[in-house]
Amino acid sequence: MSKTKEEDHEKVIDDYSRQSGLLVLAFAPIASAQTVWSVDSHKVKTGSRQLSRQTGGKDYRRWPVPNGEAYAIVKDSAFHNGAVDVELAGRPADGAFGSARGFIGIAFHLRNAQFEYIYLRPTNGRADDQVRRNHSTQYSAFPNFSFADSRQQAPEKYESYVDLEPSVWTRYRITVEGTKARLYVHGADQPCLIVNDLKLGDSSGSVALWIGPGTEGYFTGLEIKVAK
Repeated sequence: MSKTKEEDHEKVIDDYSRQSGLLVLAFAPIASAQTVWSVDSHKVKTGSRQLSRQTGGKDYRRWPVPNGEAYAIVKDSAFHNGAVDVELAGRPADGAFGSARGFIGIAFHLRNAQFEYIYLRPTNGRADDQVRRNHSTQYSAFPNFSFADSRQQAPEKYESYVDLEPSVWTRYRITVEGTKARLYVHGADQPCLIVNDLKLGDSSGSVALWIGPGTEGYFTGLEIKVAK
């Protein structure tokens, strides 16, 4: 079976990111009534910046970052079961390679350099190519279950469509219970992605703000609700 155009794009992303990544993580200003989280950066540049339709580009840096390894760990965020709510916005960074999608999401159960994550591809949400639209959301586990692994082992099982736009604030919520996770977008009552077999099992660990290769990502209003 021949590869689709979207699979070819993803292959380019994976190959490119192993050479050099253009990665930016920016936090939107947080209202005083909200909890202000401290983070430890892992192979990303972090800072506070207003979200606008244009990228800045002046203070970006290039350095080798394998795909999946750019994130900011939320300090003291021990998480097993519960929910993570946030508003986020992602887009291809200024100067990023042509196949960048603005990958952005939340990683969880991060421990001993392993984690699970559910992310969005904002530029896929309104693409003219239906295959790209079908790949608007994604579940993966690092380091042993990438998007390439999921498409080979269980095509379409760990991806779905949801309406997205780059550079637009998006309400994002994940719930985790045991080995099950659900993704809710735009405040919907029903999940747009269901994962019934989390690859790290019934696990626990930190929460992290995650971005992919060539992405400028914004986060605000983060809430972590731990189930008792």
